[in-house]
Amino acid sequence: KNLIETKADFQLIDVREPHEFTARNIGGELIPLSKILELSDQISRVIPVVIHCQSGARSKKAIELLQQEKGFENLNNLKGGLLEYL
Repeated sequence: KNLIETKADFQLIDVREPHEFTARNIGGELIPLSKILELSDQISRVIPVVIHCQSGARSKKAIELLQQEKGFENLNNLKGGLLEYL
């Protein structure tokens, strides 16, 4: 919330499914977990990136995949996901 409120330079990625995103979102970019490696070129390597889902489990998995398969080093998990955020 602090990053959004202070308008910090970061990227917010939502790895939930499109129907979940449509029902409720906090302004992040939708890249579903199933497409995260395929669309990894849309994720910044320069600024901090916060990845979130509903509870934090899928975003944790997305970060693991991106780190292991694509070498990302600037990823952060919104622990607890939207359930904790809202």
